[in-house]
Amino acid sequence: MQTVRITTSQNIDIDYELAGLGERIVGSIIDFAIFFVLYFFFIILGISLNMQDFSGLFVIIIYAVLYVFYDLACEVFMNGQSIGKKIMKVRVISQDGAQPRLSQYLLRWLLRIIDFGLTAGSVALVTAAISTKVQRLGDLVAGTIVIKTQPRTNMSQIAFVAAEDNYIPLFPETAQLSGEDIDLVNEVINTYIKTDNNVVVYNMAQRIKKHLGIAPPAEMNDLRFLQTIIKDYTHQIARAEVI
Repeated sequence: MQTVRITTSQNIDIDYELAGLGERIVGSIIDFAIFFVLYFFFIILGISLNMQDFSGLFVIIIYAVLYVFYDLACEVFMNGQSIGKKIMKVRVISQDGAQPRLSQYLLRWLLRIIDFGLTAGSVALVTAAISTKVQRLGDLVAGTIVIKTQPRTNMSQIAFVAAEDNYIPLFPETAQLSGEDIDLVNEVINTYIKTDNNVVVYNMAQRIKKHLGIAPPAEMNDLRFLQTIIKDYTHQIARAEVI
């Protein structure tokens, strides 16, 4: 499993799992299959409209425009995903972890001419295979990577779930958090366990304190604070589901 470490805007190092070459290929095949089906649809439509008149030509132009701009439009308006990428649960992000800028999407799209057009996909395949971050030429030039969108951990895997029915959350404000917030907290704890890096724990704790407007007891360290945040959140979510 290949991962890339990204420093978030909160100065927190998080490891993301890179999309594998196989997943990217399957995603591209799915996108191609969509246009393969559309090709026959437009052929039938064109024949019914008579390919020799203006309406038939218009159908061909529409298909060509869709084919050429499909990837760019999807990635810009679908948060770095085409339909194939969405099905394979992968998406494009900037190497710094941010959403790519329009210029980055444009560079990725323009380099498709070399990656796929002029070389029938051989350049994309070779560069992605030898790149440490599974980047095709367009990714290398645009400064983007493709990551898996599925979280590496989910709520059922979190180790600090309250088991006692009579448990009273120390921080009821955790109900304001989202599942994505809790996944991030858990990733920080896992990163600390693997690297013994206290800084990531401190930064995450400060972010949560500021976001919720809470102050933990003086004797509670940052790691215990984050564990309690997860415990309180999961307890309240579990109670809400029962109710």
